[in-house]
Amino acid sequence: MAKLGVILMMVKEQVADEGMFAVLQRLKALDLQCVEVSQIPMNEANTADLERGINELGIEVAALSVALKAGPFATGDALDADFDKIVADCRRLGCHLVRIGMMPFDAMVSKDACEAWAAECEAAAVKLAAEGITLLYHNHHIDLAQFDGERIFDLVRRVAPTVQFEVDLHWVQRGGMAPLDMLEQYRGVCRTIHVKDFRVVTLPPESMDLLTQGRRDEFFASFLNIAQFAEVGSGNMNWPAILPAALEAGAEFFFIEQDETYGRDPFDCIADSRKYLASIGY
Repeated sequence: MAKLGVILMMVKEQVADEGMFAVLQRLKALDLQCVEVSQIPMNEANTADLERGINELGIEVAALSVALKAGPFATGDALDADFDKIVADCRRLGCHLVRIGMMPFDAMVSKDACEAWAAECEAAAVKLAAEGITLLYHNHHIDLAQFDGERIFDLVRRVAPTVQFEVDLHWVQRGGMAPLDMLEQYRGVCRTIHVKDFRVVTLPPESMDLLTQGRRDEFFASFLNIAQFAEVGSGNMNWPAILPAALEAGAEFFFIEQDETYGRDPFDCIADSRKYLASIGY
């Protein structure tokens, strides 16, 4: 059975306000076993609290987020500038996985750019593997776009065979591929899974106002934007079928994630997702 946890991006404001250890205590109370660090500074205070969470709460630090290169879109440590620190943090926290959350936007624009970026990822993955650490790549919907009939996700797999994958099933669904098909095709290289639902909401009243005012282009833009990130079990995804398939694909960790909570307290969203997952045996 995969271990169940949460990505700390969801509670980054609470980490900043309350401190990392207090947040870990709240997550432990929700019966979560592990965390993935994302959009959280890996400074000494946070790292020490993560270490304390391991020792006192039994929470595992399953994965750390990194960028391939330092730059304006890097939200944490980067493999080119901070390699030794990343390895040291992993060893200190007993963590064997690091993940890149998205390729740079300028790598998405052409096949050549994608292949060049993936080749750099492969070099970094080989270097990390020598330290006992596996590099993962996390998908979005754009990773199902194609160059010459090849999906970006498959291009990364071809050019960077040492890189393994963190499959975000919401983004797979949003990208137009059945999650069960993705899991079957990536059997053996799906190390972690982002678990969040896909919800379609009804049209808000302001959309209908646009229509009655004859503002059809604005109305249709609103109509096309009714998809939401959702608490697990509150959307349209078939989790009782998907999660066993994820286990068969080799997933070691399931991380609850919700990119936007639409005004709700993120801990309430996490609690709802955890309750649903418990109801289906996780």
